[in-house]
Amino acid sequence: MSAASTTPLAEGAADGPVEVKTGPSGPRTRNATAYLLYVAGKLGGAAVSLLAVLVTSFFLFRIIPGDPVRTMTHGRAVSHAQLLELRKQLGLDLPTWQQFTQYCSKALTGDLGTSYQFHAPVTDLIAQKLPATLLLTGVAVVIHCALGLWLGTRSAWRHGRLGDKVSTGIALTLWSVPSFWLGLLLIIVFSVGIGPIPGMFPTGGMESGGLSGFAYITDVAHHMVLPVITLVAVGYAQTLLVMRSSLLDEMGSDYLTTARAKGLRDDLVRRRHAVPNALLPTVTMIFINFGQVAAGSILVETVFSWPGVGGLFYSALSVPDLPLVQGLFVVFAGAMIVMNVLADLLYPLLDPRVGR
Repeated sequence: MSAASTTPLAEGAADGPVEVKTGPSGPRTRNATAYLLYVAGKLGGAAVSLLAVLVTSFFLFRIIPGDPVRTMTHGRAVSHAQLLELRKQLGLDLPTWQQFTQYCSKALTGDLGTSYQFHAPVTDLIAQKLPATLLLTGVAVVIHCALGLWLGTRSAWRHGRLGDKVSTGIALTLWSVPSFWLGLLLIIVFSVGIGPIPGMFPTGGMESGGLSGFAYITDVAHHMVLPVITLVAVGYAQTLLVMRSSLLDEMGSDYLTTARAKGLRDDLVRRRHAVPNALLPTVTMIFINFGQVAAGSILVETVFSWPGVGGLFYSALSVPDLPLVQGLFVVFAGAMIVMNVLADLLYPLLDPRVGR
């Protein structure tokens, strides 16, 4: 059999059967080429987005009211000459265009500058705080994505029933609650204690200190309970509502009717046919949530004094510490861009029509 075979597509045409090549130069090759072009387009778009983030991060935080030099010397007897010298040390005496070119050239080599208030490289500060944020928000995202998918599927499949109304109502209510307010409420009830409810969890921080081994692990887990509950309660509703809406759109499709007509049980119809086809919009939401893991939650980390990048960003904004807020913004936005690209590359595996 030759490497390139032909397959008849239609009979009775004017010139006989219409044939299409299915060999190396046939549909498979065209599909592979189309997918490579699709991947190249997505990677090119991501590169352009990262460059746009670099430009935005530089100019965005320079419109924040406040003078970093005066903030850092507040309450000290500092002469005008000393202020000028400090501006020169920080590079704030240079023209804006020169500051911008220096920032971009360093950022492209991985140098995000030196923090004004901590006097340390921004990359080192982020590397120190990032593990705590990844632990907290990573656990919360995994839980609320799984919970949202499960409850969203059940709500859509039992659309209009009591369970659907209750779960959707609770999700919408929690989604409307500000995360910092919910965190403070949980601290009052479960950390300080109120009425017959004793204080069971720490008010903040990541660890008690002086522990190691398994005791350290359980102590960190104990400190994580309230912030994780806050993040899950506020975050799972979005996944639930997107999954519910997507599955409702699929429920009237002919292929589900055909599957039922073949005698498949309702659970199999849902699990093998309806849910996979409804996952595409939800996959986007899940990857966006994972992209937000690196950013953490500024409000929740601040309320619970969690030593992550969210609290670091809050302290940097208060100065403003321009190199630090710029570097954190680049990391946050870069994580989102990377996760969006991964979601785009996953789409053709879930739906072969994408990328052709």
